[in-house]
Amino acid sequence: MNTKPKLGPLQIWNMCFGFLGIQIGFDLQNGNVSRIFQTLGAEIDALPILWIAAPLTGLLGQPVIGFLSDRTWTPLGRRRPFFLVGALLASASLILMPNAPTLWIAAGVLWIMDAALNITMEPTRALVGDNLPDEQRTSGYAMQSFFIGAGAVLAGILPWALAQMGVANTAPAGVVPQTVHIAFYVGGATLLLAVLWSIVTTREYSPEQLAAFEAARQAARGARAPSAVLQRSPGAFLSGGLIWLAAGAALAAFIVAARLEPRPAILAVLGEAEFRQDLYVLAGLIAGFGVLQILAGWLRARNATQNGFMEVVGDLFAMPAAMRQLAVVQFFTWFGLFAMWIYGAPAIALHHYGSTDAASAAYQDAGNWWGVLGAVRNGVAALGALGLIILASRLNRRWLHAACLALGSAGFIAMILIRDPTWLWAPMIGVGIAWAAIVSVPYAILAGSVPATKMGVYMGIFNIFIVVPQLVAATLLGFLLRTFFGNEAIWAFAIAGVSFGIAALAVLLVREAPGDEAPETARA
Repeated sequence: MNTKPKLGPLQIWNMCFGFLGIQIGFDLQNGNVSRIFQTLGAEIDALPILWIAAPLTGLLGQPVIGFLSDRTWTPLGRRRPFFLVGALLASASLILMPNAPTLWIAAGVLWIMDAALNITMEPTRALVGDNLPDEQRTSGYAMQSFFIGAGAVLAGILPWALAQMGVANTAPAGVVPQTVHIAFYVGGATLLLAVLWSIVTTREYSPEQLAAFEAARQAARGARAPSAVLQRSPGAFLSGGLIWLAAGAALAAFIVAARLEPRPAILAVLGEAEFRQDLYVLAGLIAGFGVLQILAGWLRARNATQNGFMEVVGDLFAMPAAMRQLAVVQFFTWFGLFAMWIYGAPAIALHHYGSTDAASAAYQDAGNWWGVLGAVRNGVAALGALGLIILASRLNRRWLHAACLALGSAGFIAMILIRDPTWLWAPMIGVGIAWAAIVSVPYAILAGSVPATKMGVYMGIFNIFIVVPQLVAATLLGFLLRTFFGNEAIWAFAIAGVSFGIAALAVLLVREAPGDEAPETARA
């Protein structure tokens, strides 16, 4: 049997069920960590830099996890060992987070939590690419999207529901309320049980079976055997690295000059714009990419290429064209999402509830309502995922994704215009539809564009285009709000809306692999 068989609905359900728990973990993090940080004394414009642990962990860890899982084969399989380790660590972190006694311990727990969730998540995405044939991949990722939405609904509504049951939703200054404590404990247990269910009920194909499936797939398409990838030369690595290193150094020098008191006369045009230390992170990212290329060039010049670092870097620079085009879409999409996650709760608290005091009842009510709005958003995403399964058989995936992103953009703008918090559920419908597409359609496009033997590493590299915009957001959003929007968190929704609009236009420029452009039924 050289053709990868289709899986039944129950098999796809079981394979994706672990995402229910993974997303409960992510959404408890996304919906409550800013609230915990502020409870422990964080100022509003310090939130982005405190959040930097999450994307930085993904940037460093995901390609490595993907690379390792591509080369793993154990009695438990290829991807499932990573599910298990990540789930155990993430569950423990969820229990620790609301008990963090200080702000910086909470930031450290966030780092561990996000690393653990990433260890579990990306191999789970790769498993869908491993186990499903081309014609079922959009349906598989849409099923993951359904569980992402369902998990996020449960996570979003938990603190609010606990408050309705009489659990204390306020606490003394510097203490996290019991509603958040119990929500995190329930989330940790649910995450572990859901992932264990997928581990027990799902089988994996061996590396030899996957190789045979890939050969048959390429033969059916009339494709030639993949030729050797033209490797980037040491000189190209060196010259590119020096350019990026110089750009990072120049930005750092500019920030230093802009922070001088008084500023040099040549920078008088900056007016009262405030440049804080968190902007150095952006300069460091740019310079760091340059250092990475210089190191790769040095290793290649010495023919020291038989190592994981050079394989991941080589795959990064040799990625398929569709993946490079999707990178632009992902950048603007996740920049907008990170703006929502960082500033959503404080934006609603000030703009709709009139409070900035994290110890006040109004602020905690706003935090709970933001959780409910997240549940609405993700409930729509869960239902929208089922709709995507149907629409994927009838519509071009690029146009489908663009339409969903446009609805999300409109939803973000409406969050600013609607003043009665009771009606904020309406724009969340548009954001929820966009979210259903974000966590499914790009992965379906990607899975058809990369070789099966590198599914894990390319899923990890693809995650770079999720975490880099989050890192950029973590360093730039505070500056943008201080400089142009009077440090009012509500305008983060405007930034998110514009970002989604750009992403919707960019996805129309993506060119899928031959044979993958048509709706799924046309390829079945």
